[in-house]
Amino acid sequence: MSQVEESIEVRVPVHTAYNQWTQFESFPEFMDGVERIEQRTDTLTHWVTKVGGQAREFDAEITEQVPDERVAWTTVGGEARQAGVVTFHRIHDDTTKVMLQMDFDPSGVAETVGDKLGFVKRQVSGDLARFKEFMEARGAETGAWRGTV
Repeated sequence: MSQVEESIEVRVPVHTAYNQWTQFESFPEFMDGVERIEQRTDTLTHWVTKVGGQAREFDAEITEQVPDERVAWTTVGGEARQAGVVTFHRIHDDTTKVMLQMDFDPSGVAETVGDKLGFVKRQVSGDLARFKEFMEARGAETGAWRGTV
């Protein structure tokens, strides 16, 4: 298993950043390589990705969700093995630190080499930077799910 940890400060309140993160179907707007996400139940999502020319489909289950604090997940089926958590930390009334921690299992030679060269770390860092741009340009979330898992 490999690990990546990245964080970024976003100039929106905690509840705004958290609310947007619960809108999984909007992830393709800021996550490179994510083609589509379908929210199948309150806790199950289906992902279609294409990274480095490799198409993958997998399901991810939300294992913990606490409004304005954290969203944790693990894959439960398909072509990817990963688990992670994103946490939200109030810096100021209008600034949130978003921290993402993820464990993943690269498969095959290409993914193992890409991992060793820091591809996943750069991917996560870029996705968080695009999330920051997405949120700061909008100033508001596109929706929210405030339930607890």
